[in-house]
Amino acid sequence: MFLAKKKTGSIFFITFTSLEGETHKHLNIKAWAEDDRPREKLILKGRQALSDAELLAILLSSGNRKETAVQLAQRILNSSGNSINQLAKLQLNDLKKFKGVGEAKAVTIAAALEIGRRRKDEAVEEKQKITSSAQAYQVLKSKLNDLPHEEFWVIYMNRNNLVIKSECISRGGVSGTIVDIRLILKPALECLASGIILAHNHPSGNLKPSQEDLLLTKKVREAARVMDIVLQDHIITGDGNYLSMIDESLI
Repeated sequence: MFLAKKKTGSIFFITFTSLEGETHKHLNIKAWAEDDRPREKLILKGRQALSDAELLAILLSSGNRKETAVQLAQRILNSSGNSINQLAKLQLNDLKKFKGVGEAKAVTIAAALEIGRRRKDEAVEEKQKITSSAQAYQVLKSKLNDLPHEEFWVIYMNRNNLVIKSECISRGGVSGTIVDIRLILKPALECLASGIILAHNHPSGNLKPSQEDLLLTKKVREAARVMDIVLQDHIITGDGNYLSMIDESLI
């Protein structure tokens, strides 16, 4: 078999000529359709759309003179019985036996597989469920108590009132903080939250909501409703205590 390399524009073709005179072209991965390239495919279709070989090819980044990264990845997987578990048992020297896999690529593969193993072993964190203002206060109590300045936080929840996450939206001075409604709702859309609870502290200890607090709450509720997100409460904390707008019928 004879090997020849041709360049057409910016695309390389590797041509294999067999002893019988047949010619086969090995197309460089850059010449593939965009949604067939592993990186682009992941961006366009999501990581679930990629095969094991395509995911491994992203780690490899490149193949060798005779194989694309995907073809090399397929050969590596074939040697492990197409099993990720078996692949994870390979040592660095085992991986380096494949043409095109140097120490850097072998380390990258080993590190990625180790992250996957640790994720599998990590205990699933139990999510908190909020069914009362007292429970909402407990979620943010340690974050808002005893601060010398105001901070505005949001608790994001799913349909079962399980906490997805809590996030600080803004920090301000002693007398107030500026809050952008878009910054409140953007994370809600990103994490597919169905409900939110607003919370901020009053360093003075006075729990009475200001007119600005009430106006902001109204605006957030109306904006969230358009996106089918429910504003469930607005908690104000201070001096180890709290006020719930929903309990006080202010929402």
